Amino acid sequence: MRSLRDFTSGVGFFLQGWGWVAKNGRWWAFGLIPALIAFAVYVVALILLGTNALDLAELLTPFADTWSWRDLFRTVLAVALVLGGLAVAVVTFAAITLVIGEPFYERLSAEVDGLKAADEQPWWRTLPRSIRDSLVTLFYVLLFTVPLFFLGFIPVFGQTVVPVLGAAVSGFFLTVELTTLALERRGMTRKQRFALLRRNKAAALGFGVAVFLLFLVPFVAVIAMPAAVAGAALLVRTHLSPSPTPDPPTAHP
Repeated sequence: MRSLRDFTSGVGFFLQGWGWVAKNGRWWAFGLIPALIAFAVYVVALILLGTNALDLAELLTPFADTWSWRDLFRTVLAVALVLGGLAVAVVTFAAITLVIGEPFYERLSAEVDGLKAADEQPWWRTLPRSIRDSLVTLFYVLLFTVPLFFLGFIPVFGQTVVPVLGAAVSGFFLTVELTTLALERRGMTRKQRFALLRRNKAAALGFGVAVFLLFLVPFVAVIAMPAAVAGAALLVRTHLSPSPTPDPPTAHP
């Protein structure tokens, strides 16, 4: 019962993020800039993937040249590559947008949080750390999503259980990315952030799954990104770490 209540509260923080940007339209417009840049990059990349998917499938399957059903096999593989690209785009959109727009979202998050950044270094000095942390998170995402991708081909199980597990995994790691700004402001390292979210898994899942499902809708991810950043700051301030004092170091996830 408590887990369900925490999950629901996590969804509620995303809705509160929408409410915050609706009341502060200037900040919402401010947060759209990096999201639009990232969206344009992803659109170009996905168009290139879609138009070259069959050629890529052929390149990957030279062993199928003599098969009588090679065209069908390669068409299925091409569709799978495009769908896989879409899934990766959804999962990584927040991370890439945060990297591109760190100075934008740092200011937005701090405004929502009501706390000044603990680290006053210029954004270009913190950029390498942000990229490194995003790559580590991406590694964990792929660690779960690649096996789920192949399990998706199992009849029934792949169409029922796998999508739910995929949404949960993607949602959790979206929360990891989106709460980074507010938790770093409290002096937390990546290990501490992971540990904190694991201890509050239900709320993290509720928030992240709501964001993930909305991010599946084309262009909505752009509009929703400022709300997601604002909601993450509210989630941290209200539920995860009201005090800017970090937890003691914990083991790597």
